[in-house]
Amino acid sequence: MNKYPVWLNCLVFVILIAGCLLALPNIYVSVPAVQIADNNAVAYDEARLEEYVEAVQKAGAVPEAAYLQDGRVVLRFETGTDLTPIGESLKARYGRTANIAQTLAPKLPTWMREAGLGPMSLGLDLRGGVYVLLEVDMNSAIDTRMAIYQDSLIDSLREAEGLHRVELNNQVIRVRLNARADLEETREIIKRVDPDLVIADSTDGESLTVRMSDLQIKAREDFAVDQNITTLRNRVNQLGVAEPLVQRQGVDRIVVQLPGVQDPNEINKILTATATLEFRMVDQSGTEPGSRRYVGRPGQNAQVLKRKIIASGDQIVDASAGFSEGRPIVSISLDSAGGESMLKTTMEYLGKPMSTVFIETRREAVRRGDELEYRDVKTEEIISTATIQGVFKSRFQISGLNPGEAHDLALLLRAGALAAPVFKIDERTIGPSLGQDNIDRGFNAIKIGFLAVIFFMAIYYRAFGLIANIALFSNLIFIVAMLSLLQASLTLPGIAGIVLTVGMAVDANVLIFERIREELSAGASPQAAIHSGYEKAFSSIADANITTLIAAIVLFGLGTGPIKGFAITLMLGIITSMFTSIVGTRAIVNLIFGGRKLTSVPV
Repeated sequence: MNKYPVWLNCLVFVILIAGCLLALPNIYVSVPAVQIADNNAVAYDEARLEEYVEAVQKAGAVPEAAYLQDGRVVLRFETGTDLTPIGESLKARYGRTANIAQTLAPKLPTWMREAGLGPMSLGLDLRGGVYVLLEVDMNSAIDTRMAIYQDSLIDSLREAEGLHRVELNNQVIRVRLNARADLEETREIIKRVDPDLVIADSTDGESLTVRMSDLQIKAREDFAVDQNITTLRNRVNQLGVAEPLVQRQGVDRIVVQLPGVQDPNEINKILTATATLEFRMVDQSGTEPGSRRYVGRPGQNAQVLKRKIIASGDQIVDASAGFSEGRPIVSISLDSAGGESMLKTTMEYLGKPMSTVFIETRREAVRRGDELEYRDVKTEEIISTATIQGVFKSRFQISGLNPGEAHDLALLLRAGALAAPVFKIDERTIGPSLGQDNIDRGFNAIKIGFLAVIFFMAIYYRAFGLIANIALFSNLIFIVAMLSLLQASLTLPGIAGIVLTVGMAVDANVLIFERIREELSAGASPQAAIHSGYEKAFSSIADANITTLIAAIVLFGLGTGPIKGFAITLMLGIITSMFTSIVGTRAIVNLIFGGRKLTSVPV
């Protein structure tokens, strides 16, 4: 009685070894490192790795290790190395073609790194770094969509008899008609543009009002947040920041956490920038409906540009900064739709001037009395006007920027345009010393709780208590292993979840051991008592852990930030403790006591 089959014992052993291997990288400290990524997201090879190592050595520094990771170069240095001069030297030489970021890298052996093993990710409160809370301008997202509808309606209704004009004001389009207009025909034309639009008769009886439905507005707002999250992730990845976190918080906010980063200035500029481009033909007559005047940059004249946009930033699939004839340029590649539009335009307007409009939205603070108010400022200016001298499609170049602007604009366009402007409403920089202090306090709490539980179990349940302590230690290893495998960030609340798990992990063993005592008191044999203890306590253990797991899942699904960190470690702790407390301890008990004639049980 109380014997596991050989295959099950082997399975438990293999799982334990796998857990130890996955958790092993966490014993190695993190050291200063420089991470280098190509501006155009091209994966580096060994030749480029050697080139960067030589460049660093010429700057007077010798990396402790140099390797490729996910197509990026990582140069690792000894603890205490000042990375500032190294980073400045690399930026001076490669800043136009590569993103150089100072970060931390674990000091892992080569075999461990090549095997794909790595430590768990540490959250911002443990590692230090930059925390930025952004707010998405939902009104701008709706305004942009309504402007698209306005252009579509103008094109669709242009031939309709009786149409006077199409106006957009406060997210409502007013289609003005005269007595010759057919209202029903006009409604049908509008419905063909989008059947979900809400159409209503105006009070004057001479126009129709068109607006988005509530469902359309909600869908557009969700799209704006989701698209901005994707774009921000692309921007952060191209900056070379290691282990970034970009996620939604609430209805209209996005949290960006950049562990290991201590200088937020350049990153904030990239995160909140809404710079994009529009390509428009110059209206040389100045009389075309919808044309308007755009200002030029200093030294350039203002121009009257046509209403129709030939191509815009959201149609750009690639952009790279460079030089042509000594001038900074941005090389542009358009998607198929943008390319077809550009081809059609260049064929039709050969020899005519086309302008590139640079558009940027920013939020400015204005003090009115004792209150600080914010206003959105949108800048639209012509950066270049050139005569179309040949037919082209998806690939071309623009100029009119300085080198820094060309580099930043190429990065923003390559990462994708924001669906709506974002504005910074909160920012915190957490120093690495504070993060280390949090780690020390958290692990001290784990050690104190762990030792207290071990002492109690050993005294109260004797040999069986020692077996439970082995399972508890294994449980901590499995939690760390799962965090490393899933690359789930460990936060300060996550450490609280581990401390709670340490106390809860022995609950199952307490139920089992007390059941064994009851069976022995009732006169059952030691082997029968052990068997009954595990069998009869299982349902109570499962019920208690499943209900706690449900609560943890709800916390993870509905919570944000710190609550998610707590929920993750709690969920993992419940799953691993179920395995170690039931399967793990029983495997040890069976190996020690199974198949033997016992007169008593040390429980």
